[in-house]
Amino acid sequence: MSAHEFSLVFIAFLVLSTGLQLWLKGRHLAHIAAHRDSVPADFAGAIELDAHQKAADYTSAKTRLARIVIAWDALVLAGLTLGGVIGWFDTSLRAALGNSIWAGLGLMAAVMVVSSVLSLPFSIYSTFVLEERFGFNKTTPALFVVDMIKGALLSAVLGLPLVALVLWLMDAAGNGWWLYAWLAWVTFGLLVMAIYPRFIAPLFNKFSPLDNADLKSRIDALLNKCGFASNGVFVMDGSRRSSHGNAYFTGFGKTKRIVFFDTLLERLEPLEVEAVLAHELGHYKRRHIIKRMVMIYGLGLVTLAVLGLLKNAEWFYAGLGVATPSTAAALLLFFVALPVFTFPFAWIASRGSRQHEYEADHYAAEVSSGPALISGLVKLYRDNAATLTPDPLHSLFYDSHPPAALRIAALRAHS
Repeated sequence: MSAHEFSLVFIAFLVLSTGLQLWLKGRHLAHIAAHRDSVPADFAGAIELDAHQKAADYTSAKTRLARIVIAWDALVLAGLTLGGVIGWFDTSLRAALGNSIWAGLGLMAAVMVVSSVLSLPFSIYSTFVLEERFGFNKTTPALFVVDMIKGALLSAVLGLPLVALVLWLMDAAGNGWWLYAWLAWVTFGLLVMAIYPRFIAPLFNKFSPLDNADLKSRIDALLNKCGFASNGVFVMDGSRRSSHGNAYFTGFGKTKRIVFFDTLLERLEPLEVEAVLAHELGHYKRRHIIKRMVMIYGLGLVTLAVLGLLKNAEWFYAGLGVATPSTAAALLLFFVALPVFTFPFAWIASRGSRQHEYEADHYAAEVSSGPALISGLVKLYRDNAATLTPDPLHSLFYDSHPPAALRIAALRAHS
């Protein structure tokens, strides 16, 4: 393949991917608007019309912003690649630092900074205008800046050493470098999972042991029933940034812990909290986490193997705006361009994730209470202003969870 041919292929997929995303967002907006004025029958009596309309308006506002971001990101990507920005940074840094790992790290950092700056206005608008308008934002400007600085420093401290190792392997480990890089990435991922609960998450939120004795007793009984050993049950100060509520597992091996947002505990009854936790336990008992890790790491291996084939192909570099090949440019170009080629297949991963959610719901209905999970989910849909009427095709591509109506119907059939 020539560089010109690859440029045309890249442009075609960029247009296809961007057009598909914008079309799906348009469908989503139209579908929500068409169902805005009536609460779906399955939720009648549980969710008021004004709450349903708030969810429709909130989702529509987020979707309109997403359309702008999609178009903007496509322009930025075209500028970074075909516009020669990555090529310019790469040439300039290698002229100053030679063909060294430092030049490669500089290239990664420069592109990351440029991309972050260009996306910052949308993040500010989302937090302080959109979320504020619908009553969800609790983040102060100072906290926003502190979070941004902490995130950048954490990315540098954790990410740059891994990138440096991968760049070194690409140059020093021969044609099989991609296998060694994959092993390094897997090791790094497992290490981060293990240290995240105790050393990373507390940098951003406060975690306190659950002090509600009755609820803790209920949770301990459920954990014993399910044979799940955790490192503790904690409450996170999610209300510090947002009024949205959630619950999740974090950690790996002996570092596993259960985390509830304080906002969730304020809204749900004890049996509903138990049922929501039983759903999360369902992911563990049905081995969804392990299956997901195997899938992610398996795809990562295939991805790196493909990069191994492209690393020495001059048409790959030239077709994406880099005149002189380099190790760092290969790594960066590949991973910024990859989503353009993979988005049309996003529904495959989404479909698998949604099936896991159904299975976890069914597990919760078996070990706890299906009706309590339904009532808890309805409260979360209402309080988080999650639309009850997403466009089915948009949901298939974007949503890791089934639409509310389908999820509730499946639970009622199983309970």
